Amino acid sequence: MKYRFFRDNQLRTAVAFFALLSLFSCHRKRAPREREIVKDVRQLSEVVPEHITEYLEFIADNENIMEDSVRAQDPAALTYFYQQTGNGAVWSSNGVLNPAADSMFFFIDHADESGLRPADYHAAALKTALGLIKGDSEDGEAARKDASLWARVDVMMTDAFMKMASHLRFGVAPKDSITLRKDSIFTDTLLSDMLRTALMQDNPGAAIGEALGELEPTYEGYRQLKAQLRPFKAKYAAMHWDSLPLSYTDTPAFRQQLINRLVQTGHLDTAGGHSTDTALLKPGIRLFQREFNMYDDGLAGKKTIQALNRSYTDWLAQVAVNLDRWRKLPDSLPDRYIFVNIPAYRMELWDSGQVVLESRVIVGAPRTRTPLLNSRMTNFVMYPYWRVPFSIAVKEMLPAIRKDREYLVKKNLEVIGKSGEAVHPDSINWDKLSKNYFPYVLRQMDGVENSLGIMKFNFMNKYSVYLHDTNSRGLFKNAYRALSHGCVRVQQWDSLAMYLIKDDSRHSRDSVRAWLARGEKKQIDIQRSIPIYLRYFTAEGRNDKLVFHEDIYGEDKVLKKLMGWK
Repeated sequence: MKYRFFRDNQLRTAVAFFALLSLFSCHRKRAPREREIVKDVRQLSEVVPEHITEYLEFIADNENIMEDSVRAQDPAALTYFYQQTGNGAVWSSNGVLNPAADSMFFFIDHADESGLRPADYHAAALKTALGLIKGDSEDGEAARKDASLWARVDVMMTDAFMKMASHLRFGVAPKDSITLRKDSIFTDTLLSDMLRTALMQDNPGAAIGEALGELEPTYEGYRQLKAQLRPFKAKYAAMHWDSLPLSYTDTPAFRQQLINRLVQTGHLDTAGGHSTDTALLKPGIRLFQREFNMYDDGLAGKKTIQALNRSYTDWLAQVAVNLDRWRKLPDSLPDRYIFVNIPAYRMELWDSGQVVLESRVIVGAPRTRTPLLNSRMTNFVMYPYWRVPFSIAVKEMLPAIRKDREYLVKKNLEVIGKSGEAVHPDSINWDKLSKNYFPYVLRQMDGVENSLGIMKFNFMNKYSVYLHDTNSRGLFKNAYRALSHGCVRVQQWDSLAMYLIKDDSRHSRDSVRAWLARGEKKQIDIQRSIPIYLRYFTAEGRNDKLVFHEDIYGEDKVLKKLMGWK
């Protein structure tokens, strides 16, 4: 009779547990038994191993996809781990969850605070299962005696730990050409030993947290970004707001929509009853623009409206991809290095863990991007020539020369032939030249009007880019500074040069200043070449706040897709 009772409730329990699981597709093989109710919970230790064995075989036969349609991190590591336990449960005993299971589910449920997606760690399926197991209803009693349910929970918990450990250490997105980490995967034995060691501690729940925490980057930039995500989540995660039209004809109606939107996120207070006044609306727009690091003109332009329309999840994803970028760095960087954050328009010079020089920079426009790269700066040149890149010469300058033969003189450009000799412009039939036939090099003479300014910093790279001064220094005042053809223009070029030779006995600072004053063209080889990293971080934790930067090259969109964010 009792057995029949459980059979009668089988459908109800199964529906509750599998409501969020995908139906088996046609290619899935050997589905494990959905349910097996034991008479006494003490029998679970005998029956659960059979179901764990079935479940592991199912995962292997199903292209590593588990029943909730989430791919297992490392089926071989799962199999190895359970071989060490005789396929016995490690997250429960006799129908009762171990404390470590509650801790593990907490980390799963709060994975977003580390820039991870809870869904990747079986959050929905585990939440349903744990709700059943902890329930006081008849279904809960049945669930606690269901060997198949306990097996699924156990394997999902183990996979969640292994996957989270791998993601925190190596990142979610695949390794790319600038990833500095030499390692990119845990061995099966290391993952297994990591989990077994944590579970054997006196306080396994705390040990799980410590094991995962030790895998995260130790950089202050990572810690600050993660720390500032929590208050941002607390403020916005539960909020919902209306979208604004990007174009409109009814200005009063749009103004009211804008007011409603700003009120929804607390950027405008209508308690005074005068918020419909355009002048009083501006402070609310400015407050939003400042919080999200935008040009705070108080006007609802296209970029501001687009930012107002972004959801909390979209902002969260932006933080997530940047946390992932930190995980692509090694455990530590050299004592001295130059770090350029392209979307932040900022260069930092680091020495012994401190920023000793910070400078505004101008970077490549979206059509002529500054590349992401790793290199070493080897020298700098005073009063350099500018050898115009071929693409600029034929796409921009050749049409201008055809229209105006004085263009070369105005831009202080000379024409260099194949043998390195100067060629008189009047001897060239410019109308016959094209991108398919352009046997010349255009070179801009040195001087204060040179596009490179009066100093150029060289480092090896296949893109022919470098750091340099500029003859358009007023552009450093702009908020939007993605304006160059790919090179990085540095506002504090003189301070950078002085730092690079501060301990160089061959070149004194006074000598370099004297050469600059006399306009002498010289190359200074750096005694100790310095690493340089051109990187792309669109979210940072700075001065105890979350700072967002515009995704000027669309790199975030690519990474979000790779990481599974919509």
